[in-house]
Amino acid sequence: MATDTHATTSRDTVVGSIDSTDSSDEYVIADISADGAWLSMEADDAPALRAWR
Repeated sequence: MATDTHATTSRDTVVGSIDSTDSSDEYVIADISADGAWLSMEADDAPALRAWR
């Protein structure tokens, strides 16, 4: 079954967060309405919000 990855519903919830450890800071983007739907990158490499506009 094909899934439209661009479709959204009122149940979809995407959040972003900084996950800090002793060795690094990671920027994490996750869809908390689906298991395993997340990605991360080093926080220093994440684009600034202004760049996303």
